[in-house]
Order: sequence, then structure tokens, then C-alpha cells
Amino acid sequence: MSKSNSLTPLKMLLFSFHATNTIILSYLPLYLKYKGLNGTEIGWVLAVGPLASIVAQPFWGYMSDKYKTVKRILQICIVGLLITSVLFFQMDALIAILLMGAVFYFFVTPIGALGDSLAQRRADDLGVSFGTIRMWGSVGFATSSLVIGEILTRVGIQYMIIPYLFFGTIALIVTFRLTDVKVDSEPVQLKDVTTIIKSKPFVIFLLFIMLLSITHRANDSFMGLYIAQLGGSEGLVGLAWFVGVLTEAAVFATAGFWFRKYHPLIFIIIAGLLYSIRWLLYASIDNPMFIVALQFTHGLSFGLFYLASFSYVSRLIPKLLQSTGHLIFFATFFGLSGIIGSLAGGALIDTSGGGTLYFGMGILALAGTILLTIYHVLPYGKDLSAQKAD
Repeated sequence: MSKSNSLTPLKMLLFSFHATNTIILSYLPLYLKYKGLNGTEIGWVLAVGPLASIVAQPFWGYMSDKYKTVKRILQICIVGLLITSVLFFQMDALIAILLMGAVFYFFVTPIGALGDSLAQRRADDLGVSFGTIRMWGSVGFATSSLVIGEILTRVGIQYMIIPYLFFGTIALIVTFRLTDVKVDSEPVQLKDVTTIIKSKPFVIFLLFIMLLSITHRANDSFMGLYIAQLGGSEGLVGLAWFVGVLTEAAVFATAGFWFRKYHPLIFIIIAGLLYSIRWLLYASIDNPMFIVALQFTHGLSFGLFYLASFSYVSRLIPKLLQSTGHLIFFATFFGLSGIIGSLAGGALIDTSGGGTLYFGMGILALAGTILLTIYHVLPYGKDLSAQKAD
């Protein structure tokens, strides 16, 4: 089987899953507003996903490492996504939305992490750039954000379940053609997982990048509402995501040419500076079209940040525990950060408006960048980052 053929199902999985992810990320806040929830209540619902992911990510990662399969775990999670999404979108009362949302997110949140973990391993096996595989997730996200945004503007936000199920079904179908990972070792034990948690540089690194990822996740949750506050439509929200994710895809696609030239932490620090500037610019504008215009900085900030963080974390984790380590990273990046970003962001956008929220995000990102710079400069951070734990 040729390289391109063996990677096609994986690229299609990333494309279709991230297409579903767009629908939740971009339009769920607007859908909940349509259901009658206010900003604080929307923040609570959006925090349920990250809360569920803190349990779900390590659990499914451990199951993947224990049974030495990413493919089967992906299939279980996608079937769960299809069944629970139908129930989730039928809920009207806040408590029912929160409870069903927790079950829904338990299956949904690990899919992106498992897909990326599989992509990282397949890239290593075949000697290709991880970014050239991962870019297909960004292409799916961008395509969906533009097309679905236009459709929902015309037919109404209440129909967002239909395109969600369409892309989810495609994701399930292509998993049957995936090439699974092969790990030649004894099955992983729970005690092995403690080696990751006890790694001080790994834990300190996660704490520092949280200051950046909190701002990233707050933007994920509230950019749509901020654009609406400034007078923009659902179509404009879709266009904003399209512009951002298109540049993200370009960063991933070209990673093979520039990424290995410097230490991953250098790229993370650059991304932190870009995040700080980006949020402060967002805070100062009063026309939603300026957000769309500035969204090209999403690809540069998130693209650099995600690639470099994922690469750096992969260096710190033994091969036996790659899925577990990657999903602990995801639980922090999208879980803890998402809870804080959703709850604090929801309260702040309700009481003080989007401008104040984005100004606070800019200051927080700057603090995280300074701490990561100190971490990189210290010999302690450098020494461990150079090790390969195999």
C-alpha cells in the first residue's frame, strides 16, 4: 500500500471530524442563545465540555494504550457522538442541557486528540510531516465554517444538528479504512501513567501553557457572541472562522519546511506574543469586519502554538504512553483551560462586554509568554526538553 493511499482515510477522518467540530465551536453559543440562555448560562454549558474532557481524555487515552488500538477507540467514540448528539440537541431546560451535554462531550472530546495522536505516529512511521496530515483537519474546519455559516444564516440556527450528523456519519465510515498503530510492548498498566504525572518539567510546562490556552479557549467560546454584540450575523461568524482556519491549514501544510529549524519552545514563545497582540487588537475595535480581517492571526498564533506544544510534549512522553500523554495534554489544553475560559469569559462578556474580555485575555497571554520564556531560559527546562524518553 502506498503512503498516500494509507493516509487518505486518516486525512478524511480529520477533515470530517473537524467539520463537525466547527459546527459546535462556532454555532453552539448562538444556538443556546436561540434556546433562551443568557451569556452566563451559555458559559456554564460550554464549560461542561472541558469538564467532561478532564475525565474522558485520560480515560480513552489509557484504554487506547492498554489495548494498543486507536482505531477501535475512535469508532466507539464516534458512535457515541452520533447517538448522544441527537439527544443533546433535543434538550430545552438548562439542567437537562448540562447533564446531556456532559455525556455528549465524554464521547466527543477525545476524538480530536486520538486522531492527532494517530497522525503523529503515522507521520513518524512513514517519515512525513505531521503538519501535512493535520492540515486536513483545518481544511475540514474551514470548509464547514464557511458553508454551514451560510446555510444556517438562511434556514435558521435551530437546524444545526443536520449538518452535524452528516459529517459525523462520514467520520464513522472512514474509520473502517484506517491503519491502526502498532506498539511492540507489554500492555500499559495504571502505575506506568504515574511516570507522566510525576515529571516536573511536563507538569510545569502544562501550567504555563494554560495561561495561553485559557485565552484561546475563551475566544473559541465567545468570538461568535462578540461578533453578534458588534452587529455581525451567523454568516460573518462562519467567515471569521474560515479566514482563521485557512491560515492555520497553511501553517500546518508548510511545517515540514520550517518547523525543525528551532527548538519548539521558541515557536511557543513567538505564538504567545502573537496571541497577546491579537487579543489587545480585538479589544480595541468596534466593527465586526475588523475581527474577520484580523482572523489571519489565528493561523499564526494557534498553528505555531499547537504544533510546537504537541511536538514538545511528544518528546517528554515514553512511546508506550503516547496516547495517554497526548490526551493528558489535551485535557489541559482544551479541558481545564476551557472550563476557566468559558466560566470567566461568560461572566465577563455578560457584565462588561466583549472588549473588556479580550483586553483581559491579552494581559493573561502576555503573562504566560513571560513565564514560558523564563522556563526556556532556565537550564532545568532546557535539559529535560532535550531528552528523549523512550
